[in-house]
Amino acid sequence: MRSFYYTSLTLPIVLFIGACANKHIQHGSNEQPETITQSISEDNENTLPNIVIIMADDVGPGDIASYHREYTGRKGVVETPTLDSLASKGISLTQAYAPTALCSPTRYSVMSGNSPFRSYAPWGVWQKFRPSPFKKSDATIGRVAKQAGYNTGFIGKWHLGGDFYIKNTQTVFRGNDMSRKVLPADLTHWVAGNPNEVGFDYDFTIPSGVQGPIYLAYENSYWYPLDPASKIIYVDESTAYEPKVVSDKGAGMGDSHWNTRSMNMLIANKAEQFIREKAQESSPFLLTYWSPAVHLPHMPPEEIDGEKMSGTTPSKHIDMIRVLDKEVSVIIDALKETGEYDNTLIIFTSDNGGLYDSKGQEAGHNSAGEWSGYKNSSQEGGQRVPFIAVWKDKIKAGTKSDVLASGSDIVATIAALTNVPLKSNQALDSWNLLGNLLGEPATERSKLGWQAGTSNEYLYREGDLKLIIKSDRKMTKMLPVALYNLKDNPKENPNFNLINDVNYNQTISEMLSRYLELRKNGQRNPNT
Repeated sequence: MRSFYYTSLTLPIVLFIGACANKHIQHGSNEQPETITQSISEDNENTLPNIVIIMADDVGPGDIASYHREYTGRKGVVETPTLDSLASKGISLTQAYAPTALCSPTRYSVMSGNSPFRSYAPWGVWQKFRPSPFKKSDATIGRVAKQAGYNTGFIGKWHLGGDFYIKNTQTVFRGNDMSRKVLPADLTHWVAGNPNEVGFDYDFTIPSGVQGPIYLAYENSYWYPLDPASKIIYVDESTAYEPKVVSDKGAGMGDSHWNTRSMNMLIANKAEQFIREKAQESSPFLLTYWSPAVHLPHMPPEEIDGEKMSGTTPSKHIDMIRVLDKEVSVIIDALKETGEYDNTLIIFTSDNGGLYDSKGQEAGHNSAGEWSGYKNSSQEGGQRVPFIAVWKDKIKAGTKSDVLASGSDIVATIAALTNVPLKSNQALDSWNLLGNLLGEPATERSKLGWQAGTSNEYLYREGDLKLIIKSDRKMTKMLPVALYNLKDNPKENPNFNLINDVNYNQTISEMLSRYLELRKNGQRNPNT
C-alpha cells in the first residue's frame, strides 16, 4: 500500500516573481517551464480524451438539487437539471474537499497540486496587483495538458494576482487595487502572472471575478472592452452601470460598461466558442472553466434565453445557482453538438463550501447540505464540495465513491490520464484519482490535510478522525484545538470535542506529529 504525502514547509516560501516592483520584468510567454520529463507521441495524443474542468465559486453540496433530494428526502427550492444530469451520468465523490475554505488559496492549490502553504501567500493572493504565486517549476493543469499535446484554454475567475506596468514605463505596479483614486497602472495589458504563463494557449479572464475590484475582462492578456464605447474608469456607485455592481469588496478601476448581471453568460459563451473552434482541430483540448457563480454580489440576469432567472427562487443567492446550471449547460451542449461529449472527461467541483443564506434557510435550502458550517469555517461545511466526474463509457454512470479527495488532486489525475510524468518536486499534495474514477483497483488515500479560512486553522484527517490545528498567519505556531470523530459526530458538535479527552492524548500527539512531518517533507509521493 502506498502512503499519502501531505507535505509542506513549516514556514512559507518567499517567492520573487520576475523582479521587484521597481525593475523590469519579462512579458508572459509560452516558454516551456521545468515541468515534464518526456514528450508525448503524436499517436498517444490522438487517443487522449478532451478534458473540461469546471469549478464553481462558493457552491456547497446542498446547492445541487439531486444531492438535496438525497439527503433530505424531499424536493428543494431550486432545480439544477444540468448538474443533476452530470451526477446521474458519472461518479460523485461524497468525501471531496476544497483545499481551503476560501477562494484564492484554493485556486492556487487546484491549479498547481500544491497545498497553499507552499506559496509565498499561504492564505491567498487577494489583491489584483500582487505577484503570481506560481513558479516556473510548478506543474500546473495547463502546463501538464499542453505538454501532452492539448490545446489549452482558461476561462473565468482568476484571483491569483498579476503584473501590470505603470503607464509609459516598464516598472510593475504593486499598488492597492482598492485604492480610492484612479490608478497609474496601464490596465490595457496584463504583462505577466496571467493564465498564459501557466500553460494556457487561450484565456478569457475576469481577474477578480464579479466581486471586483478590478471590474475588467481580459482576452489573451489584453483588456476586452465590454462595449464599443467602453473606457477604463474609476468604478464606484456614482459611475457604475448599476450601484450594486460595486460589491462589498469596494470600488476600483473598471470597464465603464461593466454589468455584473451579464458576466456569467458572457464567459459561458466564450467557453462555447473555444469548444467549437478546438473541436475542428486534430489535437484534444483542455478547458479550465472557473465560474464566478455564486459569489457575491448576487446579481442574476432577468432572463437567459427567454427563461426568467431573477426572482424565481427565495433569494438572489439561489437564483445564481440556476445561473450556474445554465452556464454548465452551455458547455455541455457545445460538447454534444460538436460530437465531442462522448470523448471528454468532465470534472465539476467548487472552490470552497457553500454560503449561509438566511432566506434560503427559511425556505429549506442549506448550501452545506448535511454538514455544519459554511465558507471560511473549519467545520465540514466550509470545505465539503461537490465533485462529479463524467466520461461516457469509461466512468460508470450513477456511481458514488467515498474516497477521500481534494481539488488539489486534479493535476496528478490529469498527469496520469495523459501519461505525463511529474517530477518529485511537483504537485506535492496531489493524489491520482484516475483509478478511483474509472472504478479500477486503486489505493485510496487514508490521510488528507487542508486548511480553513481567516481563522488560520489547518485541518488533518486520518480515517474518521479530524484534527483542527490553530496557527497564526506566519505559521510559527501549531496548536491542536479540536478532534472530532466524523463517523460518530458528523456535525462536529463541540460537546463531543475529544481534544481534552485523556484517552485521546496520544492519538492527538501522534496525529499532530505526522502532520507536521508531512509538511516538512519536500518530496511528493512517488506512487501518486
